[in-house]
Amino acid sequence: MTSLPQHPSEGTERERPSLAIARAARALAEAGVEAPRAEAELLAAYVLGVPRGRLALADGFGADDLDRFEALVGRRVAREPLQHLTGVAGFRHLELAVGPGVFVPRPETELLAGWGIEQGRRHPAPLVVDLCSGSGAIALSVGQELPDARVVAVERSPAALAWLRRNAADRAAAGDPPIEVVAADVTDPELLAELVGRVDVLLCNPPYVPRSVAVPPEVAGHDPDEAVFGGADGLAVIRPVIGRAAELLRPGGVLGVEHDDTHGAAVPDLLARDGRFTAVAEHRDLVGRPRFATASRRADGQHAAGGPAWQTGSS
Repeated sequence: MTSLPQHPSEGTERERPSLAIARAARALAEAGVEAPRAEAELLAAYVLGVPRGRLALADGFGADDLDRFEALVGRRVAREPLQHLTGVAGFRHLELAVGPGVFVPRPETELLAGWGIEQGRRHPAPLVVDLCSGSGAIALSVGQELPDARVVAVERSPAALAWLRRNAADRAAAGDPPIEVVAADVTDPELLAELVGRVDVLLCNPPYVPRSVAVPPEVAGHDPDEAVFGGADGLAVIRPVIGRAAELLRPGGVLGVEHDDTHGAAVPDLLARDGRFTAVAEHRDLVGRPRFATASRRADGQHAAGGPAWQTGSS
């Protein structure tokens, strides 16, 4: 078991941040945290109430601050997510409130959000739907960056809905256009019945990890199970989402769905075989892993007998 070395009791009244951060980084590295120095600095900045880039200019840790910092480092050593410790997660241009009960948004999902925003820019007032919205990361980014869009965020988990509504209220109070929050199951065949054939852009970051896959301690112990795992093959939610997306999208409307990195062929194949989509493409993340698939609703609104071919795209 990794333990955090105790801070020295003798010496000056305040301790330089660099010394405490160095000790914390060593403890985090021993615990298997991937970016120990960066996370130690982020926790120090959080405790001291300064930007990370100004830590070198901070006055230093008083005794109470140091105790608080070391307590947070101890929790991170136990693999509690950094975002739960600070209460926020960064996503594109936003800081979102997160904590127990909601999936912590990942940086790779910014690629899907960015793709959706670029698609939305092609319309003067797009209707954008975000399924499995969780904290609202995608929906609120679209709302901020496409102020003329109508954005609908769908989530079924009561715990996640509380975080989604909190973040939506915070962003509206900050001056962003309000989004619409809908409590619903994305696998419901009648989902958003009033929007059938009207949606310009539909985005979804569903639960997609196959049940047999081992996940990091931060995920296994803290992210909601229903937001992580998508059945035995990871496609249990994606399949009905594709079917409903084909009904919600207007002719020419577009779909983007994030998936597991083992689904680089499976999800595009599902889209192609559905018969109602064209321009099926696979997109990779910044390290080259399959990350999300996109497609366009057939412009004629019909259901083709044979699915179109798909290709690998770039994010």
